[in-house]
Amino acid sequence: MKILPPRVLRALERFNAAYPWDHNAHYHRWILRQLPRRFGDALDAGAGSGDLARLLAGRGVTVTAIDSDPVITVRAQELTPATLPVTFTVADLPAEFPAGSYDVITCVATIHHLPFAQALTCFRRHLAPGGTLVVLGLFRARTPVDHLLGAVAVPANAAMGWLKNRGRPSARPAAMTARTRAAEMTFDEIVRAAGDVLPGARLRRRLFWRYSLVWQSPTGP
Repeated sequence: MKILPPRVLRALERFNAAYPWDHNAHYHRWILRQLPRRFGDALDAGAGSGDLARLLAGRGVTVTAIDSDPVITVRAQELTPATLPVTFTVADLPAEFPAGSYDVITCVATIHHLPFAQALTCFRRHLAPGGTLVVLGLFRARTPVDHLLGAVAVPANAAMGWLKNRGRPSARPAAMTARTRAAEMTFDEIVRAAGDVLPGARLRRRLFWRYSLVWQSPTGP
């Protein structure tokens, strides 16, 4: 099912190139609202240029920021003040997940690059009792609800790009991120797979072609 004809999609792509904005950063404040006001150690999986990691550092004792792209990781380090407790690491997840236990784990627009169930299992294993996992991911549209939400996102996306650039074409990209690929799992497939690994996880479709997953690790045995 096609939401828009190719000609319209190409026009939208040209508009987005002229008025870029970061769909993932749009949700950073929402992610922070899912977390305690103060926490100990945090890990941001797929940290990119480090925007979310720097926000986490305002609440956490330490933040470990991981990305598989060494170029973006160097740039993230350059953008991060030395006073912030953030350590940037190049690693391929989930195979090279840092040892230890974390009170907060975040993963934004990254998990669709990874083996989904294996990644969630790894996050669960490294989440401290009572800790919080927040995932913002991409999914493949399939149902009428998916396509309706995607259709609503098209004019909203254009409006956000226009407003964030104050009506003027931007001379710079919205954010430095790694090359991405299309998501393969549908939202329903994600819900089922997440339920097997993280019982009680809260999942919801979001605007701008995203979904959210929030799960809190049990405090008891």
